[in-house]
Amino acid sequence: MIIRGDGVAAYCCAYLLNQAGFRVELESVDRPRLPVILLGDLALALVRDIFAQPEIFADAPRIRKRIVAWGADGAPVSLEHSAVLVSERDVLSAIRPPLATGGREFDWTILAAQRTPAGVGGSLTATVVAVTLKPSAGPDTCWIESLEQGWLFLTPGWLLSVGAPAEALLAHSRVVSAQIGEIGPARGTFPCSARIASPLGSHGWLACGSAAMAFDPICGDGTATAIREAILASAVIRAIAGGGNEEGLLAHYHARMIGAFHRHLLHCRQFYSTGGTGSMWQAQVQGIDRQVAWCQDALNGYGQFRYQLRGFELEAVR
Repeated sequence: MIIRGDGVAAYCCAYLLNQAGFRVELESVDRPRLPVILLGDLALALVRDIFAQPEIFADAPRIRKRIVAWGADGAPVSLEHSAVLVSERDVLSAIRPPLATGGREFDWTILAAQRTPAGVGGSLTATVVAVTLKPSAGPDTCWIESLEQGWLFLTPGWLLSVGAPAEALLAHSRVVSAQIGEIGPARGTFPCSARIASPLGSHGWLACGSAAMAFDPICGDGTATAIREAILASAVIRAIAGGGNEEGLLAHYHARMIGAFHRHLLHCRQFYSTGGTGSMWQAQVQGIDRQVAWCQDALNGYGQFRYQLRGFELEAVR
């Protein structure tokens, strides 16, 4: 079995399938790494549980509070938060699985590296910029602010600007700009609109991770999502290899993945419909509405779920 990719979803699939007795080969893909990932408690618990590393990132810097200024002239609101701040390279270095060379051969491929989806998605971009916080800014705090042209997300050391360049957004910022002492160079620009591929699999292959879906950073934990996708993908592969109905299992995979994407879109819409009234915000809401309609049409064709996950195994619903 070949798994193309070297991200969280790829490593999780490889680990679970290798543990289940399959011979797995990982094919790396050259791509830029995110300089910072905010791992929420759910994602951290999943990583620790899946890879049997209960103390992983125990010493990582922790975010305990987020300050949100959302909507036109929205007053900053302080909320409790619980997450650790790590780089993508550190995550992948910690979880890369040592794969046994033996095991069962199964001629399937899991595509877990980013590709251009053939389904639906927006065209919003984000830029990551290195920053230095002012001494008065809390080292355990993150800040989120919406502006007319886009939105900003600030953590200690890093700024994410979405919808417009950081300088343009900071020029109108009331909350985030007040925390920044110095702005460094941009460390990369990447598409950040929610996207889903279509199809997500067929005989001999499945898409998982960034090859299947991309979540909007405005809402959702990408790492936790990637792990859940990998659990489902590996369970589908195991069920097919065990003699299960391939057509039914692939349909279940499509329905579950599209359902998760649909829920993500509905959460995103709440934020984009309240973040501002400018053209960027309106365009995002309109785009999300088109995606939601696409998901609803697709889900109508699947009917009731025929399988359910029990641990890492799929069982037919009786």
